[in-house]
Amino acid sequence: MKINLDQSDTLLQLDKTQLFEATAHYSSWIADGYTQAKALEVKALSGKVDEIVMCSVGGGPVASLVQLKSLLFDEIRVPIILSQAYSMPAYVDDDSIVFIVNYSGGSEEVVSAYRHAITTGAMIIVLTAGGKARELAEQNGHLLFQLPAGRQPRMISTSHVLVPMLVILHRLGLISDPDQGIAETIRLIEQLTPAYAPQAVLADNEAKQIATEMDGLIPVVYGTLPFTDASTVRFKNQLAEVSKVMAFSNAMSGLHHDEANGWDADSAMLRQFHFTLIHDREDTEPMGRRLRATREVLASRAGAVRVITSVGESRLARMCSLVYLIDHVTLYLAFIRGVHPSQGEALNEFRARFNS
Repeated sequence: MKINLDQSDTLLQLDKTQLFEATAHYSSWIADGYTQAKALEVKALSGKVDEIVMCSVGGGPVASLVQLKSLLFDEIRVPIILSQAYSMPAYVDDDSIVFIVNYSGGSEEVVSAYRHAITTGAMIIVLTAGGKARELAEQNGHLLFQLPAGRQPRMISTSHVLVPMLVILHRLGLISDPDQGIAETIRLIEQLTPAYAPQAVLADNEAKQIATEMDGLIPVVYGTLPFTDASTVRFKNQLAEVSKVMAFSNAMSGLHHDEANGWDADSAMLRQFHFTLIHDREDTEPMGRRLRATREVLASRAGAVRVITSVGESRLARMCSLVYLIDHVTLYLAFIRGVHPSQGEALNEFRARFNS
């Protein structure tokens, strides 16, 4: 039997791991992550930097690293590269900065890459809650940002990955001061919390509305380069990790040169898809036209099409407004589908087979 999303008491009773309560703490967690990062001893760089390489696995942290790239697209003067391999790319050397981001500190890909990074002479900065990564950081005297224990990595990826990395990059002299954007983000999330909470009824709750639309359909999320494409990654990852549904994402304008041909699929098949298009006020005029044309073409073909729009003033606040909406949507969809947001049977089976 489908759950009634307006029965908030029932929702909260089913939420055994108190994920709605945790999500309501996002603003205070961002403040905590910011305060902790400001206390780090980070000195401005005296030499050149050729690239920043970020090593991580897992949906939440990886999405935050992609968001960092989008956020700084037209500001930072060195490339930011995400690496999920067991080793460092050949170009990493003593003119590189390597961020090791791993909640457990024990993911084998990240630990292997970390060991390799040590041999390159790169400057290494570690964000972890413990494990081998923390051990290596302490042994080698690397800058260590301690992630809080007892929380799900995807739920602190904004507060304790994205925000601290902005603070660190500013201290290194690579970007402008993020303080005002962080302060606005905290205020904005506080304002949005009641709008998406279980107590807010479906008619007034955008997160509940989107989750209800998505139920029974295959989600596809489209963003625009160079900004909202990062939010599509977060959305896709959260749909898989929390709602337990296969989802897909892409970015305009690239998708209009290849993927859009798939819109000619059999009509019965395409009506099984829900398309979410993400809009931001910084979308260029050509991107705005592309988004509108995409919505118009898909409207008569897909199962459902919805446009969501970021809110806020600063780029960071607008990006985090999308994260906050996305995280509520995927939680509601999980409960609609009757699945546990924190457990994954297929992933547990994979790990058992992989480690056997």
